Amino acid sequence: MSGYFWLLVGISSALKVLLLPAYYSTDFEVHRNWLAITHSLPLNRWYLDATSEWTLDYPPFFAYFEWLLSQAAKYVDPKMLIVQNLNYASIKTVYFQKLSVIVMDLIYVLGVRSCLSALGVVKSTQQHIAGSMLLLLNVGLIFVDHIHFQYNGFLFGILLLSISALLRQRYLWSAFAFAVLLNFKHIFLYMAPAFAVYLLKFYCLEKGGNFVHSMLKLLAVGLSPFLLSIGPFWRQLPQLMSRLFPFKRGLTHAYWAPNIWALYNTADKLAVSALKRSLPNAAPSTSSGLVQEVKHVVLPNITPSITFALTFLFMLPILLKLFLTKTREQAKLVFLRAVVLCACSSFMFGWHVHEKAILMCLVPLCLLAVVDRRDAKYAYILSVAGYFSLFPLLFEVDLLVPRYSLYLAYMAMMYGQLERMYKPKPKFHILEWLYFLGFLAIPIYEHVVSRMLGLHTRLPFMPLLLTSVYSALGVLYFFVRYYIYALDITWESLGKRRVPQIKFSAAKRKRKTK
Repeated sequence: MSGYFWLLVGISSALKVLLLPAYYSTDFEVHRNWLAITHSLPLNRWYLDATSEWTLDYPPFFAYFEWLLSQAAKYVDPKMLIVQNLNYASIKTVYFQKLSVIVMDLIYVLGVRSCLSALGVVKSTQQHIAGSMLLLLNVGLIFVDHIHFQYNGFLFGILLLSISALLRQRYLWSAFAFAVLLNFKHIFLYMAPAFAVYLLKFYCLEKGGNFVHSMLKLLAVGLSPFLLSIGPFWRQLPQLMSRLFPFKRGLTHAYWAPNIWALYNTADKLAVSALKRSLPNAAPSTSSGLVQEVKHVVLPNITPSITFALTFLFMLPILLKLFLTKTREQAKLVFLRAVVLCACSSFMFGWHVHEKAILMCLVPLCLLAVVDRRDAKYAYILSVAGYFSLFPLLFEVDLLVPRYSLYLAYMAMMYGQLERMYKPKPKFHILEWLYFLGFLAIPIYEHVVSRMLGLHTRLPFMPLLLTSVYSALGVLYFFVRYYIYALDITWESLGKRRVPQIKFSAAKRKRKTK
């Protein structure tokens, strides 16, 4: 591996270390509480304890990970492992937990290295340099993991290892790694249909193979992590499921993720205003800032079953294209696009989606950005909207300069790398450029206009609303345009020239050292 890769790993790690004293969210206390629960309580109490409001609600493999982490934590500060020590945050505790995130990112580094190699990206080419920079210096992971505080890096590392195994035709290893990932964080179910269709088509239904034998092997490998994970909790399975899938939390999170439901909530509020209706007494508001079930006033209420149906419906076209793709070489690119579009379908239409889930679309797109110029263009569009939509997670005044500077630096770096990779460079429509520039209006309103007019006290939710809705427009635009592109729908009937499909096998030949 060329030295620049490890240089980027060092730069990334140094930046994360510099952020150790930075703000951290309530998720820090969530994970401290999980350390305490798994260390101090017997296993059969892990998913029952409710001492803190931040109850354990990740799958058992993550709980086992917290238990392992607690074995080191007891030598740093034993008080962090007392269940009753709510909101405990000594300096030792803060640094221990934040450093543990940095150390676990080594799995992410391995995943990045493995995936770029599996894609056939030649070392020391501009594509490899760009892919390494986009993934190792990913600003979304820096925001969410190393400021807000979570453990997403090593989870995405497992995802990338699973993808790389699949691209190398190591199908059972891919299935095993993905099953392990699901037992760490079940939100990766978003991507499961893409893996399932590819493995069914190119492993179980392989010409000359034995379907029953292949399916049994795949099921054995795929289900074994679930048995190891959930087996010890089989007596508490209903309680475990209620923790993992809390449908009582409502359609949207306290801060609306930039998806179709943010636009739907906004449309309902505008309709209420236009029709001069009022909320029923004591009715919870979608903009109250609380996690709760809410009811729309004008538009029809949305149920979990509706969100599931819409999510499945919008996944079907790309899954069908993947299944009908004839050769493995062609299917590899279709698979990666299916991973992105399945994640984006779930993000757009899912129930109680968190804003952080946009990373599930953005991280795989970093891989596609180094394969094809058109994928790179759409990756940039979603990056502009998606990373900006994470700003409300970093709301402290001390974080204003870091969040804007890191975001702008990353977007400038990404644009520069796309220019260097592709000749001609990806072109953006004038309306797309105007949309990008529109993001300048949100911080101007939030930090200048609202303060001058006193709107920050009368309309405290407005900056969140503007960020969510304006970002949602970009995510929706990406979703529609990228889906059309991924399905290879052409516009010849409208007089537009068709852009030829680049096959996966040709990608390596087209790369040149800069």
